[in-house]
Amino acid sequence: MSRLAPISGFPEYLPAQRAVEKRVLAILESTFELHGFASVETRAVEPISQLARKGEIDKEIYLVRRLHGDHGAEVAGDDLGLHFDLTVPFARYVVENAGRLLFPFRRYQIQKAWRGERPQEGRYREFTQADIDIVGHSALAPHHDTEVALVMVEALERLHRDLGLPPILMHANHRALVQGFYSGIGVADTLAAVQAVDKIAKIGPDGVTAMLTAQGLDEGQIAQILALASVESDGAGLAEAIGRLGIDNDDLTRGVAELTGLVEAVAAEFPGRITPDLRISRGLDYYTGAVFEIELTGMAGFPMVAGGGRYDALATDGKTTYPGVGLSFGVTRTLAPLLGRGLYTTSRPVPSAVLVAVTSEETRSQADAAASALRRRGIACEVAPAADKFGKQIKFADRRGIPFVWFIGEDGEQTVKDIRTGEQVAADPAAWEPPEVDRTVQVIRADERK
Repeated sequence: MSRLAPISGFPEYLPAQRAVEKRVLAILESTFELHGFASVETRAVEPISQLARKGEIDKEIYLVRRLHGDHGAEVAGDDLGLHFDLTVPFARYVVENAGRLLFPFRRYQIQKAWRGERPQEGRYREFTQADIDIVGHSALAPHHDTEVALVMVEALERLHRDLGLPPILMHANHRALVQGFYSGIGVADTLAAVQAVDKIAKIGPDGVTAMLTAQGLDEGQIAQILALASVESDGAGLAEAIGRLGIDNDDLTRGVAELTGLVEAVAAEFPGRITPDLRISRGLDYYTGAVFEIELTGMAGFPMVAGGGRYDALATDGKTTYPGVGLSFGVTRTLAPLLGRGLYTTSRPVPSAVLVAVTSEETRSQADAAASALRRRGIACEVAPAADKFGKQIKFADRRGIPFVWFIGEDGEQTVKDIRTGEQVAADPAAWEPPEVDRTVQVIRADERK
């Protein structure tokens, strides 16, 4: 039999790595729910016609097709694709369920997505995302843009504080600001210019200049566009810095005001965690207002780990529009490289805090009863698979990283042993408690290992 080879771009975790991911997801979920976001999950597939019209993504969509054809199904297999993000299916979900939702509707969604791109560190073909969105009915106040930014920064700050993930920096821009400026200098296709400038971190100013030249822009327009992209200022000085470029129109003015307010609000709550960045615009065509990208600081060459923004027309039934704003955190995009570099592990690879030893197969029921008593009190445990000598059972627990072994004597006396220290004490399964640090699996940074 030929050796099985992994499929590139579809990461799979060992149990300890999966435990790290579960802890990350628990922190995200609890933070989102503290702010009143309800959990939803959408189907994995959407019509190709819906997926392919949302920007520069159509070549990366995975088609869904039955092996032997659909034979009368409502939708042909070639017309369905796996969703490449969670925003597009969420917009469809809102439209279909609008009559049963309360607006503004606040949701979080943690789910897998698929994208057929070239795999590399931080970019995968199958990945988990964690999204939050607030959607309105016909209108959505700009303060929700700030709210979404604050909630996501809070969640990622908790990952930094509780698990030691690197600190983050949010980069913020505003589509009205950028496209208003471009209109002010006579750019006809402002979206195409936005998508070109959004690539500046990858291809540099010269590459962007070549793209803008191919779009028919002249040297003066390109110089102005690059000047705007190079503006660096805190929220308070942003309007003045942009004003020196000499362009003025209503969209630009509104975008500057909304971006300034957002940056100042987030900086007041989380100093040093946000900066205006007029180079980012997000390539997808549905963004209309504030846009965000988030990086891990101190991680040279690491990709952006989150992004999103305001979308005013993505969700509509032709009569009513449901404007929204959201942010998506790339769980796999962030964790897979960190785990692959060995930067994080866990205190043990299994949930069990206790291994209940088996004296003999005839008395296994006693071990099962003790384990049940511990589990009823929320203490994870397992019963030894065989009634081997106690030394062998202790070695089995040690290999699995289980810190305590539970013994039941011939007279029914029960004791528990911390196999790390050798300390053994009498214990009652209805009352004994492990140290809090041992009750659950702990996430450990590599530089904190003893």
